[in-house]
Amino acid sequence: MGKTGLMYGRRVEKFDLRVETYGTVDELNAALGLARAHAELPLVQNELLLIQKQLVALMGELAVAPEDAARYQKDKYPKLGPEMLQHLDDLVAQIEKEKITFDGWATPGASVASAALDVARTVCRRAERLVTKLAAVNEMDLLVIKYLNRLSDLLWLMARYTETRLSL
Repeated sequence: MGKTGLMYGRRVEKFDLRVETYGTVDELNAALGLARAHAELPLVQNELLLIQKQLVALMGELAVAPEDAARYQKDKYPKLGPEMLQHLDDLVAQIEKEKITFDGWATPGASVASAALDVARTVCRRAERLVTKLAAVNEMDLLVIKYLNRLSDLLWLMARYTETRLSL
């Protein structure tokens, strides 16, 4: 079986839960890039770019074995912080104030831009499930789970916001 390296050189199986988890966050980052490329609204474009940069920090955190967490912190690599979660909360509140229209849950595909956001949302939910699983077997900052949960809510709202604004 193949092995891969975590930060600081620890070797693990390619199917290791940690590798699957940060790989899914990487997939989420790519999905957000696609959504940003199709976004027609400046608010969505700008915020997705900021979130993508935050996900790079999250991938770094996830790519560190628990035994190397202190070293990661000592080396001052970027980490998710409470201010990043607060920013997502503020965006959710801002978009919820808009007059968003939708019937029931919403069927993805009203536009390429909103469909790309919905794909990113589903990848985000998968990443959240994997981080939750990883947290069950490794000590982990629960802020990561909260961040991904809030991000998926935000992506759903951004998709509905996009559909509403593009239909005006």
